Amino acid sequence: MNFTRTILALAALLSFSSCAIIRPGEVGVKQRLGTLSDEYKTQGSIWYNPFVTRVIITNVQIKDVELSLSLPSKEGLSVEAQISILYRIDEKSVPEVIKNIGLGYENIIANVFRSAAADVCAQYFAKDMHSGMRAEIEKAILDKMATTLQPQGILTEAVLMKSIKLPNGLALSIESKLQAEQNAMRMEFILKQERLEAERKIIEATGSKDAQKIISEGLTEQIIQIRSIEAFLELAKSPNAKVIITDGKTPYLVE
Repeated sequence: MNFTRTILALAALLSFSSCAIIRPGEVGVKQRLGTLSDEYKTQGSIWYNPFVTRVIITNVQIKDVELSLSLPSKEGLSVEAQISILYRIDEKSVPEVIKNIGLGYENIIANVFRSAAADVCAQYFAKDMHSGMRAEIEKAILDKMATTLQPQGILTEAVLMKSIKLPNGLALSIESKLQAEQNAMRMEFILKQERLEAERKIIEATGSKDAQKIISEGLTEQIIQIRSIEAFLELAKSPNAKVIITDGKTPYLVE
């Protein structure tokens, strides 16, 4: 009875030890007596003989490799950069990746990036890496890396230049240039405002001159006499004592 129980316990132990669980985002490949299978399992359970077989589990989710390095520029300067590389392993290529590269593929990715980044950045000026051309440089590096890594089963999703540190002299020069451009734009705005104000004053003066001309042309001697009479009549209506001095043409009032 004890012997039977022992056999059953060993069988149960072997049964549990010969089952591997493949979680979402992982791929499992059997290796039997040193020979790697071409088949892979994406998720679920995988059974194997623990005496002659093992299961190699590889993560195929997107991963991030961060590098800090010095990049060469077209004018021969060194630009300090912090880079993030987003990549993943093609699940269909996991057996080939394990056979040809192994599980230490991060070093391969870093080395491929250094080579691709040096080739691409050497075609651009240092200021381009700090300007709107950064996206263009990132894409060029990504395409160059994909040429080498994709046939190996490694898919590069993105290359992100997180921070760029230009040489001190160049950084000050760019900052001075930007400041000068801002000052020029501010001065242009002020001059535009002054021109508009000058135009407004000219229009106002022209309008006043035209108005005076129209009034003077319309004031004939007869109209002036009529206006004088109207003024006398209005003064006569006032109950206040007053002395009117006139030359017969224009009324003057002294109360």
